[in-house]
Amino acid sequence: MLARHLLAKVAGRAYLSRLATSSQAARFTARSSALLSCGQRRWATSTTPHSTASDPAEVEALQCLEQGTLKLEEGDVEAAKEFYQRSVEIKRTASSLFNLGVTHYHLKQFDEAISAWKDSIALQPSSPDAHTNLASAYVMLPVSRPDLALHHLHIAASLAPADGEIAFNLAVVLESCGKLEEALKQYKRSTQHGIQRAEMHIRNVSAKILGRMAEAEKSKS
Repeated sequence: MLARHLLAKVAGRAYLSRLATSSQAARFTARSSALLSCGQRRWATSTTPHSTASDPAEVEALQCLEQGTLKLEEGDVEAAKEFYQRSVEIKRTASSLFNLGVTHYHLKQFDEAISAWKDSIALQPSSPDAHTNLASAYVMLPVSRPDLALHHLHIAASLAPADGEIAFNLAVVLESCGKLEEALKQYKRSTQHGIQRAEMHIRNVSAKILGRMAEAEKSKS
């Protein structure tokens, strides 16, 4: 079974960070059905490139986004989801869809989270956070899709090559798929960018590779 300790970069001040309304996204670790904060932060945009103060729809959509943030701070994810949905209905932006996906993810509505994050990426394809979140959701499906998770993690890694957390996430899925050499490479990349917990994984994967080589030699004799 695919390991499910993939990091999800999700927004929400109620979960130890700020939401996209204040331009910050947090990262959480998905272990089985739980999300555990890993204490890292990521800025995210809360407005579109063409936002203007004179755009009534933009103003109303942002107000809904901010109200959603307040509800999330209070721990009311359902209410936050309603405000984000309203924001999306008023004016679809990458940020409103991103945050809507966050609430779906926390409510374990993974199909809905996938849909929201795919729509967010359609509007802002250069967001490594959205691609990483989408990968997490694919991992958390009842029938995991590691192929799609790898696809989006590779994109995220290409968009943010110096991001150690993305490299770590990519390594986790690669290891779970039995791609040990590739996983080892990504774990090493993650340590180069400050992810110290990857060192243990480097030792474990190195041992697995040696074991695999030993088995191959044994089968030849």
